[in-house]
Amino acid sequence: MTDLLATSGLGELAEGLPERDLDKHELKQLADSIATRPELWRQHVAFDDENRHYVSLHRDQHVDVWVLCWTPANDTGWHDHDISSGAVAVVEGCLTEHNLAVDRPSLATEVPAGQSYCFGPDHIHRLTGRDAGSVSIHAYSPPLWRMGQYAVGPTGILRRTSVSYADELRPLDDMI
Repeated sequence: MTDLLATSGLGELAEGLPERDLDKHELKQLADSIATRPELWRQHVAFDDENRHYVSLHRDQHVDVWVLCWTPANDTGWHDHDISSGAVAVVEGCLTEHNLAVDRPSLATEVPAGQSYCFGPDHIHRLTGRDAGSVSIHAYSPPLWRMGQYAVGPTGILRRTSVSYADELRPLDDMI
């Protein structure tokens, strides 16, 4: 993975990656290293309150990498990443990660620019843009194909709906 820091563009990104799925800590290292290289993602930055803007930067058989742009109106709703582990590096602004909790309000964690975190495939969360003009780098392995979207009904029953990785995640309910 250290070769990744020496690459000069997305076409060379795969050359620095191992020929296998990455664990969540390797994904965090990857997202962090891409976050420090704005020439790889800056041209894709755009903001929209109605539809969160996101662009795939790299996808191969073992990993995919995205740049996501956020406004305070953007909200993924509750979701998982099916069988994929992931990492998020915030490069501008601040995101709020909400973790689903039982019998209490969700746990909210502010993730400002310069911070990152990683997670396994069992992670259920919700991301919202705290600041206008927030940007984050996301890395997943194996590459996303399906995700689960969740809704918590008024009786507290949790439902999961399977969605394509290409679909924009939006809240299925208004509970945070």
